[in-house]
Amino acid sequence: MTRKAPYLDKFYPEVYKSLTEVSRKLTMLYPDVDLPKSLIELIAVRVSQINGCGTCLSIHVPAARKAGVPENKLDALPAWRMVDEFTEKEKAALELAETLTLLPKDRDNSRASLPACQIFAEEQVVALEWSIIMINA
Repeated sequence: MTRKAPYLDKFYPEVYKSLTEVSRKLTMLYPDVDLPKSLIELIAVRVSQINGCGTCLSIHVPAARKAGVPENKLDALPAWRMVDEFTEKEKAALELAETLTLLPKDRDNSRASLPACQIFAEEQVVALEWSIIMINA
């Protein structure tokens, strides 16, 4: 008999509810710190690609489109460093997302946010880091 993976929200609903609440609070925070939904969804798609999460991609790719991310950016996202479609802010956010997701062994990851700090305000960097933490959760 083939067993299915358990649904996380069914086994420990209080933990799932807590994560949902954090996600809701972050969604309310982004406009307050002037981070567009399109940027948050672009990050979510990239992290989902890195993690190979089909469920996450099925949620965040349509959400990115709805938030106004152009199709050419979604198509080029895996190669964002090699194409001209992305703004400096998007590149800084994507660099932060990849670093915090992959945690490269050959880098000092405690300094991962420094490039983003050159582009974004401090509260924006913190909100971006939280969004990356949550999509990786």
